[in-house]
Amino acid sequence: MSTAKKFAGQTAIYGLSTIISRMIYFVLTPIYTRTLPVGANGIFTAMYGNASIINAVLAFGMETTYFRYLQKRSDNKQQVYNNAFGVVIVVSILFLAFCLLFLDSIINYLQAGSVKDHADYAFYVKSFLIILVLDAFCIIPFAKIRADGRPMKYSIIKCANIAFVLSINLFFLFGVPFIIAHNLPGGSWMAGWYRPHWVGYVFLANAIASVFTIFLLLPEILQLKLKFDNAMFKDMFVYSWPVLIANISFIINESLDKGMLKHMLPQATSDQQVGIYGQCAKIALFLSVFVQAFRLGAEPFFFSHAKNKNAGDTYARIMTYFVITVSVICVALAANINILAYIIVGAETRVIAKHVVHNVYWTGLGVIPPLLFGYLSLGIYMNLSVWYKLSDQTKYGLYISGIGAIVTIVCNLIFIPAYSYMASAWTSFAAYAVMMVLSYIWGQKNYPIPYNLNKNLAYIITSAVLVFLSFTVFKRNIIIGNVLLLLFASAAFYFERNQLKAIFKR
Repeated sequence: MSTAKKFAGQTAIYGLSTIISRMIYFVLTPIYTRTLPVGANGIFTAMYGNASIINAVLAFGMETTYFRYLQKRSDNKQQVYNNAFGVVIVVSILFLAFCLLFLDSIINYLQAGSVKDHADYAFYVKSFLIILVLDAFCIIPFAKIRADGRPMKYSIIKCANIAFVLSINLFFLFGVPFIIAHNLPGGSWMAGWYRPHWVGYVFLANAIASVFTIFLLLPEILQLKLKFDNAMFKDMFVYSWPVLIANISFIINESLDKGMLKHMLPQATSDQQVGIYGQCAKIALFLSVFVQAFRLGAEPFFFSHAKNKNAGDTYARIMTYFVITVSVICVALAANINILAYIIVGAETRVIAKHVVHNVYWTGLGVIPPLLFGYLSLGIYMNLSVWYKLSDQTKYGLYISGIGAIVTIVCNLIFIPAYSYMASAWTSFAAYAVMMVLSYIWGQKNYPIPYNLNKNLAYIITSAVLVFLSFTVFKRNIIIGNVLLLLFASAAFYFERNQLKAIFKR
């Protein structure tokens, strides 16, 4: 098998596993929406928002550093593994010790003054400590599997983890109530401790799945040797800290707004507002899945073609077709937003005791257009980032993500009190748009690539106008929205027909 075929095959497996994992989470989303109170979904969103930032800290940039130093120190790969894994273990243990020392303070901060929920929040925090530390322990073993060229094992373990989470959630949310209601064996015992519609079972399911994943990774974990090379660590630290800062900045852009909503909105409504925002934002994640799958396939392709004399033209064509595809997806999601909302959060209204009750989640659908174009901007930024990766100027990645984080923090601080979660949605778009523009400007100065700026802007602006018309002017009418989608897709195919024919002919 050629190197190119092997590379493409591995990338396809990683991309497929990512898509499968995300789709299982899409299955969980309507389950959570229908079985958990709105406030509980707010707690869920805020806790996982905080956890994503902590995950980046515990990883300490060592995943990327591990891959880099496998190349730089190919004569001593075992020591690279020892150092990278050792750093993550030490950082995770220090984090765990700190959290246990200040456990009550952390619980009080997260519950935001709700004294009656202290015991529940104590359970949430302890569950997340297990999740965070065990997931951190898995980072370098997973990296080793990828470095050893075993994408199938990587994908199987990842999918098994998600399937395990799904199974345990279904057991707690539906299995236990069924056993109790039908007085099956063990039902009386379960009735003594079971709490209907409790979000703590979701966190418990994730903690159990993390333990399960550790067992699956034991063959890699047991290859760790307690031998630390201080000189190598100093070099690895110099390389890893900019990666760490850039990763934290990116996670801030993606997740901090949920935590800020939780603490900046009135206590009586904060959990509900975060819950509405978190659940409606999941509709925009359909576009995020495509962006993620594209990144997994495109990133190795960019590096493998870097030395080709026409590499710049190739990158520019890829950008154009990426922009066309995500623009069409944006219009498609906006056109069918009512269908997706029904799947994710349930019907807009329902009749209870002869009274029409409105689904509170539907009030948050306005966040979807700005989030869609935020993900579009993020995808374009991922394309543009090829310039600083190929020119070994990764410091610009730190600068760009840092500026994006500042935009996220400042705009949320200013606008959340007045506009609630709508401020967070537009801020997310603004942060990614700023990152996209900065990367383009600096990239054209340092590593020029002949992007077709006019064509790309034409597709983006046209899709934005169509989304506005479909969502606002035509009030999410499915028929009109899909007519606009068909016209847009047909026009794109017509204008690109010659290039598409050439591609398919080759």
